[in-house]
Amino acid sequence: MASPLRGILLKVLSVALFMAMTACIKATTEHVPPGEAVFFRSLFAIPPILGWLALRGELASGFRVANPMAHLWRGLIGASAMAFMFAAFGLLPLTEVVAITYAAPLFVTILAAMFLGEAIRLYRLAAVALGMAGVAIILSPRLSLDALAGATEGESLGAMLALFAAVMMALAQVFVRKLVRTETTSAIVFWFSLTTTGLSLLTLPWGWVLPSGWEAVLLVSAGLIGGVAQILITSAYRHAEVGVIAPFEYVSMIFALVIGYVLFDEVPTGVVLAGAALVATGGILIIWRERKLGLERAKARRAKGTAFG
Repeated sequence: MASPLRGILLKVLSVALFMAMTACIKATTEHVPPGEAVFFRSLFAIPPILGWLALRGELASGFRVANPMAHLWRGLIGASAMAFMFAAFGLLPLTEVVAITYAAPLFVTILAAMFLGEAIRLYRLAAVALGMAGVAIILSPRLSLDALAGATEGESLGAMLALFAAVMMALAQVFVRKLVRTETTSAIVFWFSLTTTGLSLLTLPWGWVLPSGWEAVLLVSAGLIGGVAQILITSAYRHAEVGVIAPFEYVSMIFALVIGYVLFDEVPTGVVLAGAALVATGGILIIWRERKLGLERAKARRAKGTAFG
């Protein structure tokens, strides 16, 4: 049964949990390599996901796949996105990484046009341009000639890693758009965690470490919280349309500001906040346009059914 308010509440709660997961990962970045963090994040997300599927009676469908290679590619892209983002957390303030990854919906529009043949009309093109201007503003202090030549070399690398993460996140969403044509939601959620767990083990030769007791608690918590957050966001879309829920993704900036300030003593610059506002505006405009087009297509289908039914 549709319940937009419930869907919005579940979405906001999932965003809060994802940011809590992010805080756990960021707190370990000085010692734990990104690939190892991906392993813990993915492995310990599996138990809550399996429990959720069992409660819904969807455990069997969660194991069945029609296109195994598509799930493997989705996992590879998703693992890359996580690894890039986790590495960026160790080099940049939390709010800055979050702001840069807001570019993901913009890249989705571009990649969907390239790989799915979706048209980009003037409205969406303008929204993408607005968002990209925001990304350029955020990146400008990190990628200037002075920054590249000076003591902020690590921060410049962090900015590029966050941007790569946004591209990978967008590519993962494009893959999911293709996967939903043949795969169940249960299978997509379960096999994503399983494949990213396996793929993260390939980073073992790059120097995994033995986490301290507190680091282990944080890493395991990140996985469990991430699994619950995935469940909540999946449930949110059962109660309301994507166009209604998706804009609430940008509530994450509020959580990032609070977490960054309270836990990591980080204060965002005006440049980052201004750029984030432009990127978020571009993303919201694209989401609004997608919802409007979806409603128009649904109305056209109903009219056609009435005419010929």
